This record gives sequence, C-alpha cells and structure tokens, in this order.
Amino acid sequence: MIDVDAALDRAGLKNSQVREYVRHWAELTGAERIEVINAEDDARLLRESVEARELLPAGEGRYYSRSYVKDTARSEERTVVATNNPSDKGVYNNWRPASEMRPLLEERMRGASAGKTMYVVPYLMAPPGSPLEAFAAGVELTDARTVVLHMIRMARVGVDHVNDLADQNSFVRAVHVTGDLENLGQGTPEDQRYFVTVADERTILHYGSSYGGNALLGKIAHGLRQATYDGWASGTFLAEQFMLLGITNKETGRTYHICGGFPSASGKTNLAMMLAPDALGDRYTVHFYGDDIAWLWVDPEDGRVYAINPEFGAFGVAKDTNEVTNPTAVDAIAEGTGTIFTNVAYNEQTQEVWWEGRTPDPPADVTGWRDWTGMLISERAAGSENSPWAHPNSRFTTTLANVPNIAPDYENPKGVPIDGIIFGGRTRDREPLIRAITDLAEGVYDGLTLGAEATFAAEGTEGVLRYDPMSMRPFMAYPEGAYGAHWLKIIGAAKVQPIFAHVNWFQRGEDGRFLWPGYRDNLRPLLWLMRLRDGEVTGTATPVGIVPTKEELELEGVDVRPEDLDRILAIDVARWRQEMGYREEHLSQFPGLPEEIWEAHRRVAAALDAEA
Repeated sequence: MIDVDAALDRAGLKNSQVREYVRHWAELTGAERIEVINAEDDARLLRESVEARELLPAGEGRYYSRSYVKDTARSEERTVVATNNPSDKGVYNNWRPASEMRPLLEERMRGASAGKTMYVVPYLMAPPGSPLEAFAAGVELTDARTVVLHMIRMARVGVDHVNDLADQNSFVRAVHVTGDLENLGQGTPEDQRYFVTVADERTILHYGSSYGGNALLGKIAHGLRQATYDGWASGTFLAEQFMLLGITNKETGRTYHICGGFPSASGKTNLAMMLAPDALGDRYTVHFYGDDIAWLWVDPEDGRVYAINPEFGAFGVAKDTNEVTNPTAVDAIAEGTGTIFTNVAYNEQTQEVWWEGRTPDPPADVTGWRDWTGMLISERAAGSENSPWAHPNSRFTTTLANVPNIAPDYENPKGVPIDGIIFGGRTRDREPLIRAITDLAEGVYDGLTLGAEATFAAEGTEGVLRYDPMSMRPFMAYPEGAYGAHWLKIIGAAKVQPIFAHVNWFQRGEDGRFLWPGYRDNLRPLLWLMRLRDGEVTGTATPVGIVPTKEELELEGVDVRPEDLDRILAIDVARWRQEMGYREEHLSQFPGLPEEIWEAHRRVAAALDAEA
C-alpha cells in the first residue's frame, strides 16, 4: 500500500485539505507512487523523460514530443460543464448534472493509474499577491510526466502556493488520468473520453487524453471554464479567452493596454506578440502580456478595469509561425529556451523540427525526417507525398519569460489598466479594418455577436459566420444570458470605461488578395483607437461604429493601395442589413439576455435602415 503521507511529508506539503484530496485519488486511481512537484524539478524531469524517450532532444535546450495519433486537439463534444443546478445549463456549455458525471468519471478513473506515478502539481494561475489570487490556486494530479513538464511552463508551480492559502480548502481539485489511449474509441459511439469541469464544486475531472488543454488542467479547464464560473458566482471578475498587450508612446511615455477576443484562426497570437512596424519603431514599443487568457476586474479605488494574464507560459500553434508572421514567437522558442514541441515534424538524425509555414518549402533532403505520426517522409506511400509533415494543431510550449518583448511589469499582481477591448473575426467582407464602439451595451453586444468564417478548426460553410461570443463558445460555463448580464455588471462598474472596437485584418479583394498587409502593421489601427479614446481624432460615424479617415491613420511606410484602403474603411450597408438578421437569430437562442443587449441590437438595426 502506497504511503501517501510519507511522500507528502518529504515534499513539505502541509495543507491538510490537499493531503486528504491526494490520499483519496491515490487510492481510487491505484497509483503506485506519489511525487510532489516544484518548478525546481524541471531539469530532472526533462532528463528522465528523455531517458524514457517520452521526449526527444530538439537541439540544445529544446524538446520534441509526439502524441497518440487520435489525441491531437480539444474535443468539444466530450467536454462537459457539470453543476448541481439545472439552471446553469446554457446553449454552449454542454451542461450535465454533477450527480451523473462525477460517478461516471470516478468509475473510468478507478484503478486506471495502476503501476504509474501520481504526480502532485500544486499551481497558481495568477501572479502571487493578485487581488484574484483566491480563485487561482489548484492542485493537478496527473499520471503523465510530460503533462507535468508542460504545467511547469504554463503555471507557477510549487507547494508554497497551497501551503500558504488563507483558506486551506480554497483550491481547485484537478484530476487528470490518461487512460489507455489506443482503446478509448475516440470519435466513435463508444468513446470513453470525458473532460468535465464540476464548476460549483471547483473540481476538474479529465479522462482519456494526454494532450494540451485536455491534460494541462490549469490552462483552459481552470483558467477559463472554472474561472469564468467563479467570476460569475462571486460577482467579482470576468475570465476570458483574450490576448493582452501594451503599447508605449516613446515620445510621451504614455502606455496603453488593450485586450480582446479572437475566434480560431483570426490572428490572436500574432497580434499579442506583434512588434511595431519599422517605420514606427522609433516612436512606439509593443509589449506582450499574454496570448490566450485574461482575467478582468474593476479596482474600486481608481474605478478602472484591470487585467492579468493568469498563465505563466504560451501554448502556441506552430503552423505558419515564422520570422515574418511572428518573429517574437520564433525567438521565444529558440534553442536554450526549454521549449517543448508537440506533433511537429522531427529529424531523428539532426534533432531539427519543422512545420508547415516554418519555411516556404519543406526540407529538400528528407533523410531522417519523420512526420507528426512518426512515419519516415522517405517511406511515404504513393499518393501521400503532399500530406502535411506537421499536424495542423501542432504546438510549442514556452514560458512567458522567453518572449523577447515581454512587458517589464507582466508579473504585477494587480495587472494592468485596460484602455481598449477589441474583438476580431476572420471575414473576407462585412467587417472594416476597425470600427470603434463607445457605448458599453453596444460593445458587449458586438462581443456577443462576434463571428468568423469557418476554418478547418471549426464547423460551418465557407463564407458563413460561425458565431463565437467573446471567443468563449468552447469555454462557456454558465448560461449566455447571465454571461451578457455579468459583462454589463463588471465593466459597467468602472468609472473609467475602456473603448470597444471590432477589427478585421482579413478583407479580400475579388481576386482573393488580402487588402491590408496585417502582422506588424496591425499596430496602426490600434494607435488610431487610442487617439480616438483620447479625443485626438474623431473618425467617421457609421451605423455600426466609428471608422478612421485615411488621414487619421499613421500610414508611413505601409504598403497598401489607395483603393484598397477606401474599401477596408467603408461599410457595406446592404451586407450589414443581411447580417443583422443572422445576429437576431443567433441571440434569440439565449434566454434571459439583458434588455440592454436587445436595445443595442435594435439601435444598430435602425441606424442601418436609416441609411436607405
């Protein structure tokens, strides 16, 4: 019989509630050993993982991992929010009763870690001392060493984070059991996987994966699903799938902070890691805070909205990451950074990694190269020569400190004051480059009707928007009507309101060409937004918001045709009238949506009709 108490004593884990929790799950899962993790264990665990060939070296100080071929992404249909209150059921949260899901997961996990080590990972999803620290502590139990290594990069890990809790019971209980990946029936009617957040019990139970957010439970399950429920239940904060950046005007010393949500394949990470274009580099510096999650709250002392990135690292999509699209990310995953790559192509002889978009063409000499499934490129069957080398959802995991333009105050416990909240979906028409929204209800309405054209990562028909409220569709934990009301309550409590805006870098011409260069030039519309906020420009009023005039944008050094600029700063009223019908149908799904949101919808629709 495993001596849990002896293992916890050796690690200095003193929290009695955590000890009881570990004892219970060690017995239920049948783990053979217990190991408590601190961040200082990283080097040893890397050595052990390389020796066990769970990781392979990918150059100096970098590592490569390959997941099971049917375990490569989130699985929304197997992801459940469970509570004890049926009124928590929403349209998107796949709600189930806690009384049904808890025993179901316990039965799947029973004895499933036999012969394995149970790693105890105490973590914190916030800078220590944060006003939101009470919601940030968790303990993940996992039977996968690689999951531990990812968690060390993505969260602050160590026993002190739970030993020092004012309320010893105020931690998220997060249990991950890998299961027999080759016999789980992934994607079939017999699928055994379940990824459950029992939100009102602050418990996360994930079974049947060792990949990404399915297994790194501090990230999406705690940082978004659990946190958004906690923020609502406590009435104190918002937890959103938002990037967070800072822009400093070097001439005035003024720094602006902008956060915002972007659906899949809409440029969120590239924007978060953006650098100033060369022509503006002498005047502006852009700092990175986070590319995936932000928690927002209002400081009653100064009445401002603040945001923190609860994460400690970045879990970025590798595809199309290169020196042009995201030089910041390339530097953050360079040799010596401790980065872990997952499901990219790997050369077993040279220890190089490659993915689609890393270079214009794959390596010409295929000697030693294996694709993400482990197949030698040189031995591919006829007809499969052009199959991707890397999985489209291949990833890199690196700590925030590796990002070269990381903000100097990224660990400020209070977070940073928010000047703008932006939303952006990939659309080839209907959305201009930027449109600013100065009314709170209309800003929240815009976020609730955020959408992007369907991509490989999302269901839908090409050219038709897949609505993704605030980019939180896969992460909603409570009903959408209440979600809208909570947004109005939290942001409405601010004496200093952030300005809202909708951005779109992806308008195309009839020839399929992108009309805006994007990437580093995306700083230009954000600078205009901050100038509008400060009353330095006025823009042009339209039925759907304020758009810049050409003269108001800082266009020095930008390569854009005048006729293209005219188009991306214009509103297609007929297209927007059509869009309003789709929006009404979308919002009608959500019972209890605040009347302020419907009033905003009617105001925008009436303004569009008045343009006739």
